Amino acid sequence: MLIDKALTEQIIGAAMEVHRQLGPGLMESVYQTCLAHELGLRSIKWEREKPLPIVYKGTQLDCGYRLDFLVEDKVILELKAVEQLLPIHEAQLLTYLKISGCKVGLLINFNVSLLKNGIKRRVL
Repeated sequence: MLIDKALTEQIIGAAMEVHRQLGPGLMESVYQTCLAHELGLRSIKWEREKPLPIVYKGTQLDCGYRLDFLVEDKVILELKAVEQLLPIHEAQLLTYLKISGCKVGLLINFNVSLLKNGIKRRVL
């Protein structure tokens, strides 16, 4: 059984609706704003630009990392609007999962003609 399958399906559905309405080619910030609105319309709890501190040698440090979205306090959502997803984008998501203690993350690239080709689900 997939961890948080129902929630990630809801998030993907919301992202697909945003992509259906806007299409590719816009700035990441536009997709973030519209996805926040769409998640709210679906009564899905989210936090945008959630600070992610680092614990280094027992000390919590604010390094300026921010999650694009933390959904329902358990799924990290990292958005992109790039020509193609690169391994570094996946590495970033996996690092965020490790640091935060969350188990599931979605990496979504809106700059594709068919959104399902721009979605990666990762579990730690």
